[in-house]
Amino acid sequence: MNFTLGPGRTIFEPMSTNTLRLGVNIDHVATIRNARGGQHPDPVRAAEIAAKAGADGITAHLREDRRHISDTDIDRLMDTLELPLNLEMAATEEMLEIALKHKPHACCLVPERREELTTEGGLDAAAQHNQLAPYVSELVDAKIRVSLFVNPDRVQLAVAKAMGAQVVELHTGSYCDALNDGDAEKAAGELARLQQAAREGHEMGLEMHAGHGITFDGVGAIAAIPELVELNIGHFLIGEAIFGGLDSTIRRMRSMMDQARASSKTAIA
Repeated sequence: MNFTLGPGRTIFEPMSTNTLRLGVNIDHVATIRNARGGQHPDPVRAAEIAAKAGADGITAHLREDRRHISDTDIDRLMDTLELPLNLEMAATEEMLEIALKHKPHACCLVPERREELTTEGGLDAAAQHNQLAPYVSELVDAKIRVSLFVNPDRVQLAVAKAMGAQVVELHTGSYCDALNDGDAEKAAGELARLQQAAREGHEMGLEMHAGHGITFDGVGAIAAIPELVELNIGHFLIGEAIFGGLDSTIRRMRSMMDQARASSKTAIA
């Protein structure tokens, strides 16, 4: 059961791992807009379409250099969005101030380097414990759900739990890259790592999410991992929308996720 407290403030009760949510990342709608300037395409409109197409939440990454999502986008999303907003952010004082001002449903702490094209790997929570822990604490105290974006590794999960994060999002990029490259052996190994990490994190009491690089080809195996309760997908959906429309692309991804989860439950039974 969910409780809606107003725009952008839906609160989820603890979930059964039989349910799989879809979070749609709208960053790259803003990337296209910013390539030319002006107001189009509008990422807030994309969020509204995603909601109607079956998304359970919206993700937006406000980067230090504002290369895609802007402060105004966050303002508008918080004012108009009916779905919960997951704000991806670096652990900086500027981003903490913005998060505490808006109080989105969730904040996902991610690594960030100005020269990177996209997020490259997960946080090293173990090495950065002293830097990250105060941010986790302040966000939790503000009643914002905190997620750490990490590689599928037991040490990273344990440190995230010790810091007080309620959620971990597993970086799926290595699996998706291997799959896209046709390296079946590596893909199988990376999938096994994701499966083990999801199981271990769930046993620690963490809510387990996953994301990065997920496509139609890779979503089935990831969605079938029973401990995962949310997948966050963005770049692929926005790219495919050029050819098939955003609504139909999200609906197809939602359907593939549901079919994979249903098939995995049947196989277990």
